[in-house]
Amino acid sequence: MRYLHTMVRVSDLDASLDFYCNKLGLKNMGRFDIEEGRFSLVFLAPPGQEDAQIELTYNWDPEELGEGRNFGHLAYQVDNIYETCQKLMDQGVTINRPPRDGRMAFVRSPDNISIELLQKGSPLPAKEPWASMENTGHW
Repeated sequence: MRYLHTMVRVSDLDASLDFYCNKLGLKNMGRFDIEEGRFSLVFLAPPGQEDAQIELTYNWDPEELGEGRNFGHLAYQVDNIYETCQKLMDQGVTINRPPRDGRMAFVRSPDNISIELLQKGSPLPAKEPWASMENTGHW
């Protein structure tokens, strides 16, 4: 058995691509518009890790997407948790769980998919403003 991808439904494909590609840094691996089914599939992966894909599924007919607690989160390792969180904040992304411990943070996609960011290697030393930053919403 081999891992292929994780699928998440999105309600606004353009906003989701902006978040996952432009802000989070994933690479678009391919898009498939299925006219007869009235949906689009977009496969994304971290650069250099094309086997670690997520599939964004966008149904053309509007639907309300609930936040299913049975789906936990997507997780990505980053080289510098503080720099990554600052870059995301500078682009308007809310840091729901700041990296107070220099190791872990959580953000949410435009469709409220929880994204965990984990520091590569050992945690970074605690530093401000992160060490005293409160949680925002839930993660």
